[in-house]
Amino acid sequence: MPVYEKLSSETSEKVKAQRTSDYAFRDENAIRRDGSHDNPTTIRPPFIRDCDKILNCPFYNRYADKTQVFSFYKNDDISRRGLHVQLVSRIARTIGRALGLNLDLIEAIALGHDIGHTPFGHAGEGFLDDLLFRHTGRHFAHNIHSVRVLDKIFPYNITLQTLNGIAAHDGEFELSEYRPKPLVDFAEFQRQIESCYIDISNIKNLVPCTLEGCVVRISDIIAYLGKDRQDAERAGILADTDYDGGAIGVINAEIINNLMVNIIENSYGKPYIKMDKSHFDALKKAKSDNYNLIYKSKTVSEKLKTTVRPMMQAVYEKLLDDLKRNNLDSVIFRHHIDYVNKAHYNRTKPYESEEPNLIVADYIASMTDDYFIELFYHLFPDSELKIEYKAYFD
Repeated sequence: MPVYEKLSSETSEKVKAQRTSDYAFRDENAIRRDGSHDNPTTIRPPFIRDCDKILNCPFYNRYADKTQVFSFYKNDDISRRGLHVQLVSRIARTIGRALGLNLDLIEAIALGHDIGHTPFGHAGEGFLDDLLFRHTGRHFAHNIHSVRVLDKIFPYNITLQTLNGIAAHDGEFELSEYRPKPLVDFAEFQRQIESCYIDISNIKNLVPCTLEGCVVRISDIIAYLGKDRQDAERAGILADTDYDGGAIGVINAEIINNLMVNIIENSYGKPYIKMDKSHFDALKKAKSDNYNLIYKSKTVSEKLKTTVRPMMQAVYEKLLDDLKRNNLDSVIFRHHIDYVNKAHYNRTKPYESEEPNLIVADYIASMTDDYFIELFYHLFPDSELKIEYKAYFD
């Protein structure tokens, strides 16, 4: 029987009485690269502007056909990355509202946090990282690439606070307590980003500079913990009875409710975001169970390794060769470089002057699952590599 925790009456009354926390990030402190543009107005304060820019980014729409966990399922009820982004935003805003934080900043970070994600989920991310590192000695990570999408590929003049929250969102590194770390300027931020390209382990050192960023970071984990289990059940891999829920419960609704309540209870009026020990231990256990029972299962990982990995290598090498030969008829020009240039004109140097491997990585990361597969067969029509789907009526 599901158990849904509730806020204590004391905390509940505080939430009702106060709407803005002393620890909320103030709009007037937002920092942009170019402070002469994107001046806030009454109806469009700084982080609303960030939300609008992210929503209108050409790559935002592609969330809808990117794997969250399960690829090769023709099942409209299995989550795609677009739904995950919405869930992160909703959970984070629910927590942020109770804590009196800046909801516009929370929404901007949440909407953009995965915009640089590859097709085929974290497996695709790992394959692209291997290829980019092999060719350049630089790493690919989706959170760092999300910053590149919104700051370099499309130089949108997004605020430092939003970009920092996106970079530091990575839900692979859970903590029982999140304390913001001040960030002085874009120069310091750029040094942090560059360090992650050189050594991917530096990602674990990234810390949100706002409480709002901390809320999005923990909400990313909350959003996928139970939802991935729900999808695993729909995919016929596991059932709810395969998990030990502990303090947070087993089913998706329980997990979301109980973690939100515990975070609000332990964080209200504080300069940090915190869970108690029992809930944090249960979260770690649930995350470990998900890895062992879902993400590392042969059902999820094997087909990706045997098909998508060699496909991505072939596509990468072909596109890189086309780019180096300046083959203007190649899809990397027609579908990517030309598209990026037409979509945004505000750049200090031509996009095609970037290092060729970075452009190839940009293009592959921007692809949806279906586009990638069609592109592969367009480039290699005689390939023996075949994708088999679990169809609607199988």
